[in-house]
Amino acid sequence: MKQFANLIKTLDSTNKTNEKVNALADYFKSAPENDKLWTIAILSHRRPKRPVNTTLLRQWATEISNIPTWLFEESYHIVGDLAETIALIIPNKDEATTDKSLSTFIAEIITLRTLPDEEKKSYLQENWLRLSYFERFVFNKIITGGFRIGVSQKLMTRALAKATEIDEDILAYKLMGDWTGENTTFEQLILQENPEDYLSKPYPFYLAYAVEDDFQQDLGDISEWSFEHKWDGIRSQVIIRNDEVFVWSRGEELVTDKYPEFQRFLSKLPNGTVLDGEILPFGNGQIGNFNDLQTRIGRKNLSKALLEKTPVILNAYDLLEWNGEDIRERPFSERREILDKLIANCDCDEIGLYLSDTMDFDTWEAAAEERALSREKRSEGLMIKRKDSPYLVGRKKGDWWKWKTDPFTIDGVLTYAMRGHGRRANLYTDYTFGLWNDGELVTFAKAYSGLTDAEFRQVDAWIKKNTLERFGPVRSVTPHHVFEIAFEGIAESSRHKSGIATRFPRILRWRKDKPIEEANTLDDLRALIPK
Repeated sequence: MKQFANLIKTLDSTNKTNEKVNALADYFKSAPENDKLWTIAILSHRRPKRPVNTTLLRQWATEISNIPTWLFEESYHIVGDLAETIALIIPNKDEATTDKSLSTFIAEIITLRTLPDEEKKSYLQENWLRLSYFERFVFNKIITGGFRIGVSQKLMTRALAKATEIDEDILAYKLMGDWTGENTTFEQLILQENPEDYLSKPYPFYLAYAVEDDFQQDLGDISEWSFEHKWDGIRSQVIIRNDEVFVWSRGEELVTDKYPEFQRFLSKLPNGTVLDGEILPFGNGQIGNFNDLQTRIGRKNLSKALLEKTPVILNAYDLLEWNGEDIRERPFSERREILDKLIANCDCDEIGLYLSDTMDFDTWEAAAEERALSREKRSEGLMIKRKDSPYLVGRKKGDWWKWKTDPFTIDGVLTYAMRGHGRRANLYTDYTFGLWNDGELVTFAKAYSGLTDAEFRQVDAWIKKNTLERFGPVRSVTPHHVFEIAFEGIAESSRHKSGIATRFPRILRWRKDKPIEEANTLDDLRALIPK
């Protein structure tokens, strides 16, 4: 456990990706294989099921710490994390230590689920006293939930590749699927070679830069550029190899099981085909909004009713592999010519495969007029691609640009606040905003970014002096401050009190010049929904 706790401490103490990768790689080179397996499982959100509910954890931690319940709850609200709160209030002992490995603790925690409460209590309290502070924190996190230490699946895959010298894409595939630390071993999961690992291998995604001021002058002759709409969906690669379909998201997650509709591609597309495109909701034969797609994201089980309610398509805009040949070095215009013919000749709309049409313009003013139609067409703006550009790796400046529409904006009133996380844990930085509706403020969005550190401290000081009520970690405040809120998308939603969902809300500016009576109304927000 000590080695794993030191790893978590190192990962939590830096924001530098390379330092995280190096720490993980060193750990994967030296840790016991069972510990390595469970480290991968925990950081992949495959920790064992929680053996004790949080009510009992609070009660037993309060007892052993000999503090009143109200003090524990106040401490919890300040700290904001149950595992950390328990780790902090348990008295430390000089001799506190253990030689048990991570995998030993995991096995005990799994067994704990079957024991009566008194034995659970005894086990937990005994280990709380035996472990050092940070080991105790890590022990609690394994029991209560995941670690927020900035380690993505991609970052962990990089570290594993560095430690094992196995290709990152192959490791990414190995880490997907229905495995747990209880049904496999490190050898089986990572080290054993499987020819099928190579079948699903995607290409690194090519990413665009946002255009800059006066970009038209920098890009020069408009005839050298191809335009298409920037679709608001899930960027993905769909791979057809060996009569199998593989779907990868831009975050390099294998999500084939989330989109069973794409199995139909096998009837129309030859092996050795890799498409780059956008997964879009497509109910009633037209492109929906991202809010529709969210009903499918994160679902473990896709019911027949959900698939019928929110069908999806792939709107393809590039072809990376054709007849088994990597064609990324060919010019974009040549790749598109092959893709256009492929889709035109296959009646692909029957299988949910569509083409993101390219456009040419004579002037930048004409391109701007098309961009102005983006919201009407359910897109985020325009993509601008140099016609002779290869398909590169990662975010490279020069050949691919995104010219997004300006965000929606509206003025809302601050109504609730909650403490932030990490370095903002002692400040109220997570805000809820309301809009007027029949003389009352109705919640419509939450945001926690957009202000400077100085402004956050200023608002925090005001919140602490103007709290109306407390609801656990949340405070309602006197309606007084107006903020301009920006967001990328908007749609009707039965899940929200306002009846409207906004996408990527953030604070644009603090409207100190505006009284709350002049803040916007719910009708103003509703009027922004594209018809």
